Amino acid sequence: MATSKKSSASSRGRAQDRSRVAGGQQHEVRYEAKKTGASATDVKRAVKSAGNSRSKVERELKK
Repeated sequence: MATSKKSSASSRGRAQDRSRVAGGQQHEVRYEAKKTGASATDVKRAVKSAGNSRSKVERELKK
């Protein structure tokens, strides 16, 4: 009996990882900047120092 793996593809294509911030994607940086009230430069800096976890980036921006 084979074990099936959960696929990362959905009926609409690949599943998005909403718990991550892609620092190289301008639309994600703009969204996070608008959401937190920070500048885009601050968001990029936070992604670089805290990693791409959305919660860690938001925590870093609140400091």
